[in-house]
Amino acid sequence: MRRLGLTLALAGLATPALAQEARCFTTDDGEYPCSLEALDEVGSFRTSAPGKPTFEVWMDAPGRAVVGAVFEPGGRSVSLPGTYNRSEEDGACWVSDATAAELCAW
Repeated sequence: MRRLGLTLALAGLATPALAQEARCFTTDDGEYPCSLEALDEVGSFRTSAPGKPTFEVWMDAPGRAVVGAVFEPGGRSVSLPGTYNRSEEDGACWVSDATAAELCAW
């Protein structure tokens, strides 16, 4: 099931630090309700949800990002392996070129 791209999902976030309700998907956790927050003007974003890791997706170049995750509340961010590339099938999804792990936010 594919949905609107991340660009459209973030369109409602005019400035960084304003979060909105969203749906997230990760390869490890499946689909779940989450909070989506813009981090900058180029499309970087953070997803968070109770009981799930917090992910920060930082745009490196158009269609490319580096991703960090916080696995415990109050923990430090850990870089995830590889470069994450925007999925051609769903622009709201990012896929690691090192592990094929997928992260989506709609």
